[in-house]
Formats: sequence, C-alpha cells, structure tokens
Amino acid sequence: MNYKFGGTFILLLAGLLVLTIVFGSWYTVDQTQRGVLLRNGALVEVVQPGLHFKWPWIESVSKIDMQTHNFTFENVNSYSADQQPADLRISVRLHVAPDKVAQMYSRFAGDQQAAISRLITPHMNQEVKVVFGQYTAQRAITARGQLNADAAKALNDAIAYDPIFVIEGVQIEDIEFSKDYIRSVEARMQAEVAVQQRQQELAQEKIKADIAVTQATGRANSIRAEAQAQADATTLRGNAEASAIKAKGEALAAPGSTATQEHAPVALSLY
Repeated sequence: MNYKFGGTFILLLAGLLVLTIVFGSWYTVDQTQRGVLLRNGALVEVVQPGLHFKWPWIESVSKIDMQTHNFTFENVNSYSADQQPADLRISVRLHVAPDKVAQMYSRFAGDQQAAISRLITPHMNQEVKVVFGQYTAQRAITARGQLNADAAKALNDAIAYDPIFVIEGVQIEDIEFSKDYIRSVEARMQAEVAVQQRQQELAQEKIKADIAVTQATGRANSIRAEAQAQADATTLRGNAEASAIKAKGEALAAPGSTATQEHAPVALSLY
C-alpha cells in the first residue's frame, strides 16, 4: 500500500511539474503592451507583442502599457502677463516611448503614475505657468490654441533630457479668473456693446442725412436747371426779336427799297 501511495504521489508530482512547465513557460504580450523579461529579478530584454517562451520559476514577465493616456491636473494657480490670478485645469496626453520601456521598468517598476509624478508634474507646474505668464488674460482666452501649443512645446523641451514619455498634447481645458476680473470683463463688454450700438445708430443717422442732402441737392439742381432753361429761352426770344427789328431797320434804310420810295417826297412840276 505504501509503495502504491508513493508511486501515485510521484506521478501526481510529475504531472504537476509537467503542467507547470507547459502552462508556465508560454505567455503572450498584447499589441498595446511591451513585456519586460526578468531572470531571477534581473532585466533580460524587452519583449515585443506576440507569443513567447520563458523558463518557469527563474523567469518572469512584467507588462508595460503603451497606450495613450490623459492625465488631468486641477487648480494649477498661475498669473497672466497683466497680473490676473487664474486657476487652470490642464490635461496632458502622453504615452511611454517605445525605446524607453527598459528604463520605465528599471526606474519605476512600470508604474506610470509614479513616473508622471516624478517626471511630468514638476515640469508641468513650472513650464505651463511660465507660458501662461506670457499671455494677457484676454489673449489667453482668445488665443487658446496657440497657448496650448506653446505649453506642449515647453513641456516637451523640459523633459527632453529624460524622455521616457512622449507628450502628444497639452490642453488647458479651463481658465478660472477671479470674480472681480470677470465682473470687470462683463462691464467692459457691456460698454463695448453700448458703444457699438451708438456707432450703428450714428451710422444710420448719417446715412439718412446723406440721403436727405442728396435729395435736396437733386431738387435744387432740378430747379436751377429749369430756371436756367427759362432764362436761356427768354434770351433766345429777345435776341431773335432784336435781330428781326435790326433786319427790318436795315431793310428800310437801304436805297431803292420799296419802303423808301413810298415815303420819299413828291416833286411838283411848275411847268
């Protein structure tokens, strides 16, 4: 009995060993990951996606996420170029650099949050504040796209010496200014709207005045033209009558004219 029990135990142990070797020797790495192969705790190599073999018991695999993630930083206090305080909500979109997977594991054991706290957060707080301080409060709102681009460039430049992460983008999602500044902006906007409305009213009044002047000028020109035409007609009639009288006079004064003969004195004969 003891012999049979011992044999059964050995068989079970051998089967367990075989199962351990079979199921513990093969592993897969997803396309969104990279594997870090460790042998007795020491890093051997970075493993690409796919099916792989490892020695059981002495080798293990730690997987590093390579997907893009968005990390948000709340209430980052900053000052604009015109000394307006603001609380910023900033999101940073990034992923682990494919050629820095080994460093990511060696320094942070694959913990992205720890790596971000050490590498990204300090630079983000400093660089974004510097960039935001180059914008006035109004321009920070109206030129948000350029502000985001400048912030992303500044952050990339700051971590260039230690590029474990690839910064895909920086987005200043919200800028919360002080209540006093917001009230002053609202008052200024209302004043600008009132000025624009008054300018529109003045423009409309000018248009109406121009129309009235044009109409009056047209009427005056019409009356002037009519008077000139009447004067010209009178002059023409006078000239015509004067010419006729002159011509008639010249005709009467001409020698041998019928009119002259008719009015000449009659000589009486004495003989």
